[in-house]
Amino acid sequence: MKFVFRMFFKALRVIIGPVMLLWELVTRPKGLARATAAQEKVDQQCRDMVLYQYRTCPFCIKVRQEMRRLSLNIEGLDAQQDGRNRDDLVRGGGQAKVPCLKITDQAGNSQWMYESGAIIEYLRGRFANA
Repeated sequence: MKFVFRMFFKALRVIIGPVMLLWELVTRPKGLARATAAQEKVDQQCRDMVLYQYRTCPFCIKVRQEMRRLSLNIEGLDAQQDGRNRDDLVRGGGQAKVPCLKITDQAGNSQWMYESGAIIEYLRGRFANA
């Protein structure tokens, strides 16, 4: 019975995944327009952030859409297909849960932020008026 459930959900992901990616592409928001110097400053701050994600996770899509809306160039790492990224996520953040935003400060200390709503709130608070 466990095998049947596993296969059912795998088939469901195979069918729904491309639809979700197409929806993300179709509903892509327009990025925030900033002066070149301001965008360079934002890009510099984004170099200290990494988003661990699954491509078809609806919560990850939600965060990526907000990143586009705010014109943030945050590196995205696939924690589903790449085992090294998943291992880094578990080792650093303590759990294999996505989306997860890793924020590294100037001293090299890392903060691991889970929950799409919290990530979006943080990004808006930090970059909406930048």
